[in-house]
This record gives sequence, C-alpha cells and structure tokens, in this order.
Amino acid sequence: MTYTLPELGYSYNALEPVIDALTMEIHHSKHHATYVTNLNNALQGADNLAGLDVDKLITHLDQVPEGIRTAVRNNGGGHSNHTHFWRWLSPGGDKKPSGSLVREIDAAFGSMDAMMEQFNQAALSRFGSGWAWLALDSTGKLGILSTPNQNSPVMDGKRPLLGLDVWEHAYYLKYQNRRVDYVKAYWSVVNWNYVQELFKS
Repeated sequence: MTYTLPELGYSYNALEPVIDALTMEIHHSKHHATYVTNLNNALQGADNLAGLDVDKLITHLDQVPEGIRTAVRNNGGGHSNHTHFWRWLSPGGDKKPSGSLVREIDAAFGSMDAMMEQFNQAALSRFGSGWAWLALDSTGKLGILSTPNQNSPVMDGKRPLLGLDVWEHAYYLKYQNRRVDYVKAYWSVVNWNYVQELFKS
C-alpha cells in the first residue's frame, strides 16, 4: 500500500481571509505532497511497514530500520500532521465544543479562554518550525504541548485533538513575521466537530 495525498474537502480559497488561497494550494499540493512522496520512497522494500496506518507507523518508530527512521519520522509525521490539519480547518469556522469535551477543558484549564491562551503561547513560543497541540495523554488527561519540526504527539504516546502548524510556509505569504496574528486568526476557522469526534473516539 502506498500513502496518498488526501483531498481537502473544500476549495483552496475557502478559508479566506484567514488563510489565503495561494498558501493553501502550496501547502497542500506541494509541501504535503512532498511528505507523501518522500515517505513512500523511504519505505520502498519495507512492505511490512508500508501497509500500516501512518499514525501507527510513527507510533512505533523503534520498529523502523535505523537507516530510514529519520526519513519516516519527518515525512510520516508530516503526512499524519497535515492529514489531520486539513480536517481541523473549516470554512467560516464551526461551533464551539460542547458536552463532555467542554467539561474536560474546564477541568484541565479552568476555562476555554484559558486553554486557548495556553495553546497560543505554545504556538508563539515554538522557536523555528513546529506545531502547537491540544492532546490527551495515556491517562486521558488533556494538556497543551508543542513539538519541533513534524514531530507528532503520537510519537510520545499522546493523542492529538487539535493542532496548529506554525511552520512559516503555513502563514508567511499573508502574515510574514506576524505569527501572532496567524495564531489568533486560526480560532475562527477551527472545525470543533472534528475535535469532538477525535475526543469521543
């Protein structure tokens, strides 16, 4: 089995003015597509690994041969992170979380606003390229974290519920060095239905 570039499910201009069409097109059709191509190339001849769900693949990096482990970490992480990322975005945004997810957020952070503030800080304090995350740990506790490059929380036994790509290619055409504006604008296009779907699963 080879990994494939997923469809967005919406047009490249659907997230404007928060994320411009050219950024979305380059991000999806160039950057994400390159991760997919490089991952497939790295796994040539490793048929026992190439058939795995990508999240399972990067969860068990210790089982990946050392010679291709870095390529699988970087490109498998990039493929996994972006596959979720496109679904965390919704044209016009989506409703706020509700039910058990809100109760868990309130219990872990005190309020939605406090969670968002911690998430924003994780995104803004990531030096260089990486991601900010809302994730569940192995005990089911919610937390905020940041990872470098294309590392994913699943590599450390956590389950991401929401992630924000803070690589410059995700925002630089529109926001240039103003990462803070990109991070703040992100909340208006979050697909909370998908976050809740991941939480319930």
